[in-house]
Amino acid sequence: MTAIPASPDDHPHAEPARGRALLALSLATLGVVYGDIGTSPLYAFKECFAPAYGLTPSVENVLGVLSLVFWSLNFVVTLKYLMFIMRADNRGEGGIMALLALVHPRRSQAGTRRLLLALGLFGSALLYGDGVITPAISVLGAVEGLRVAAPRLADWGVPVISALILVALFFFQRRGTARVGAVFGRVMIVWFASIAMLGVGGILRHPGVLRAVNPWWAIEFLFRDGPRGFLILGAVVLVVTGGEALYADMGHFGPRPIRLTWFTVVLPALTINYFGQGALLLADPAATSNPFYALVPPWALYPMVVIATAAAIVASQALISGAFSLTRQAMQLGYSPRMTIRHTSATAIGQIYLPQVNRILGVGCVLLVLAFQSTTNLASAYGIAVTGTMTITTVLFCRVARDVWRWPMWRVVAIGGLFLTVDLAFLGANLVKIGTGGWFPLLVALAVYTLMVTWKRGRVALAQILRENSLPIDLFLQDIARQKPARVPGTAVFMTSDPSGAPVVLLHHLKHNKVLHETVILMSIEGEEIPKVRPEDRVELHALGEGFFQAVGHFGFTETPDVPSLLEALEAKGLRARLRETSFYLGRETLIPNGPSPMSRWRKVLFIVMARNAQSATVFFNLPPNRVLELGAQIQL
Repeated sequence: MTAIPASPDDHPHAEPARGRALLALSLATLGVVYGDIGTSPLYAFKECFAPAYGLTPSVENVLGVLSLVFWSLNFVVTLKYLMFIMRADNRGEGGIMALLALVHPRRSQAGTRRLLLALGLFGSALLYGDGVITPAISVLGAVEGLRVAAPRLADWGVPVISALILVALFFFQRRGTARVGAVFGRVMIVWFASIAMLGVGGILRHPGVLRAVNPWWAIEFLFRDGPRGFLILGAVVLVVTGGEALYADMGHFGPRPIRLTWFTVVLPALTINYFGQGALLLADPAATSNPFYALVPPWALYPMVVIATAAAIVASQALISGAFSLTRQAMQLGYSPRMTIRHTSATAIGQIYLPQVNRILGVGCVLLVLAFQSTTNLASAYGIAVTGTMTITTVLFCRVARDVWRWPMWRVVAIGGLFLTVDLAFLGANLVKIGTGGWFPLLVALAVYTLMVTWKRGRVALAQILRENSLPIDLFLQDIARQKPARVPGTAVFMTSDPSGAPVVLLHHLKHNKVLHETVILMSIEGEEIPKVRPEDRVELHALGEGFFQAVGHFGFTETPDVPSLLEALEAKGLRARLRETSFYLGRETLIPNGPSPMSRWRKVLFIVMARNAQSATVFFNLPPNRVLELGAQIQL
C-alpha cells in the first residue's frame, strides 16, 4: 500500500488551540468525549455493593472501594490514556483502528503479523458491543431514578420507559447531530455541576470519607478480602468506561482540550460525587440500593431524572456516532462491505449517519433493555467489552512504542507491563461474569470479527480470480494498436481494483460492442492507513498510450471516496474529462460458491450474502446514475 503523507491542514488541531478557541473545544469535549465516563456515577458505585459481592457498607469496605475508584480513574484515564496512549496518534487521529494502522507488521514475522491484526480487529469488534450496551445502561441508569421518586412504579415501567427513549434517540439519528451538537456540552456542564453539588452535600455528612485518597485503603482492601477483593474490580472498572473514547475522539478535538477538560471539570466532579456516595453509605447503610439518587433531595428527584436522562442521551450519542465512524474506517480499510453513508453536516465531515448500522444498534439496545431490565444485570455485560478493548489497546501501543518510537525494550516492558497488569486484573475479574451477561459483548464481537475477516478474505480471493481473468495492460494495448477498433467521442471510466491489468468489464465491453471511447480511464481507488490524504496526493495519473490513462485515487480511512471529484482533480494533471460526457462502466459479478478458492464453503456463502447486500458501487463512489453502465458476469468463488 502506498504511503501517502497527511497534510497538517487536514487536522484543524495541528496548531494548539488557545483562548476562546480552546474554551470552545473544551466545551465540545464535554458533550462528545466525556458523556460515557461522565454518566458512570449513575450505576458504577452502586454495583460495587451489589448483593452478588456480599460487601457490607462498613468503614473499611467503603473507604477501600472509594480508594480503588479514585486510583483507577487516575491510573487508567490520567496516566495511561491521557499521558501515554494519546501520544500514539495517526496524523492526529486516534482509536483502535488508527492504532492498528500505526503498527508495522512488515517488520514482523507472519505469525506475529496475523496475531496483531486479529487483536486489532477483535478490539474494534468489541467496540460495537460497547456501542450497544452504553446507550442501554446509561438510559436505564438515569430512568431508574423513577424507582426512588415513585416507589410504586411497576417493575416493568423503567425498562419500557427506557426502551421508548432509546427508540426516539435512534429514530432521530437520521437528522444528524449538527443541530443538537452545540447543546451537548451545555447539557454536560449542567450534569457535572449537579453531580458535584450532590457529592459535596454527601461529603459534608461524613468528611472522614476523604481519607480514601490514601492508596493504602485500596491495597489493604484487596489483600484483606482476597478473592472477593479481586472480583470487586469487575464493578470498579465501570468508573473508567469511556476511557477509550478519549483516544478515539482525539482527532475531533486534539489532545489539549481533552486533557484540560478532564483535569478542570470531569475528574473533580466525578471524584466529588463518588466520595459523596461513599459518605452517604457511611451515614446511611440502607442507601446501597441506589446511592446516587439517595444523594438527591426529595424535591429535586424528578428534575434530576430529567438531567440524568439528558446526560445519558448525550453519552449514547457519542457511542452511536463512534460506531458510525468505526464502520466507515472499516470500509475504507477493506474490512466491511459498502454501506450507505449520509453526511448530516455541510461543514463537519465527521458527522455521518449510516442507516444500516443505526437500525442494528437500535434494535440491539431495545432488546438489551427489555431482556436485562436493570443496570445491575447489564453491568456484567458491560465490563467485558471495556476491559477487552483496554487490554488490546495496550498490546498495540507496546508494538507502536517499540517499532515506531524506537523505545528500548526495557521501557516497553516496564510501562507496557504495568498497564497490562492492571488491564488483565480488570479483565480477569470480569471473565467470571460471562455466564451472567458477559457472553453478550463477546458474542457481538465474535460475530462482527467473523464478518470483517470474511469480507477481507473474500475480497482478496475475488480480486485474485479477476486478476487471473484479466489481461496485462501492455498486452491489451498492443492488441488495441494492432486491431484499431472504432473510437467514439467522449470519455469512459472503467472502475477496477487492479490497476496493472485490463479489467474484465473492459474486455467484455470491447468483445461485445467492438467500440471504445476516444479517452479511456482505468480508475482504481486505494484506501490509505492515514486519516486524510493531501489534495496534491489525491490522484495519480499515468498515460498508457492509445488514448488510455491509468488513474489511482487515494482516500484516508476517515474519508468517503468520490470519483467525480477525482475527475476534477485530473484537470490539474492535464486530462480533462467532463462529467456530462463521461460514461462509467462497472462490473456486476454473480458469485457461485463452488470455485477453487481455499475459503471454506460456509465462509464463501457468508461473503456472497454480504456482497449481495452491499451498497451499490454507483452510490458509494458518488457516480451519476444516468451515466453508469453495468456488465454482469458469473464467477465461481
